[in-house]
Amino acid sequence: MQPMASTTPRTTIKRAPERAVVDRETLYAVLDAGLVAHVAVVEDSQPFILPVGYARLDDQIVIHGSSASRLFRRLGEGQPTCVTVTLLDGLVLARSSFESSMNYRSVMILGTARRLEGAQELTALRAISDHLLPGRWADIRPPAPQELKATMTLGLPLSECSVKVRIGGPEDLEEDLADPVYSRVWAGVVPLIESFGAPEPDELSRETEVPDYIGRWRRA
Repeated sequence: MQPMASTTPRTTIKRAPERAVVDRETLYAVLDAGLVAHVAVVEDSQPFILPVGYARLDDQIVIHGSSASRLFRRLGEGQPTCVTVTLLDGLVLARSSFESSMNYRSVMILGTARRLEGAQELTALRAISDHLLPGRWADIRPPAPQELKATMTLGLPLSECSVKVRIGGPEDLEEDLADPVYSRVWAGVVPLIESFGAPEPDELSRETEVPDYIGRWRRA
């Protein structure tokens, strides 16, 4: 495993540290499996959380939004941010409410984003399309100049981040396992699986064959 040199004192996991994962391959795997990131930004002392589509491009994540957005402008101006990506893999049903939990894979990234322009921006926009809609870029019209002008594209390096993963079943207390009532309660894991549904064509596409690449889309 390649050590994740991006772990810092600010991103060292203190609560349930045994769930910390410090190899870069897992960091990449979680980011490559997710579709939505939550991005923190502060405006006039008020914190906001923005849900955005994203992609991992080498050793950074890239996001885009409206260049008219005051919140995106704050990020483009260099305001520090915190970005999270979470994959929920299952509900963990224990014999007590306190020990009930979730199985998950999560990433937290701290840092300052930089605005991408020119060829870097186009590369990032294609990466986002390829991540969210694999195979689609070759079929569709690329961004026009006025559309690029209306878009702000940002890159955030993976230079300070943490990964936390929970797997496995419930961790019941010994007294609950021995209790004559609660030991008979069903416990275990209910997996949570996301999947793509059947494509629904618009009016112009009712007689058009669905592209093969859509049928290959899977959630990791």
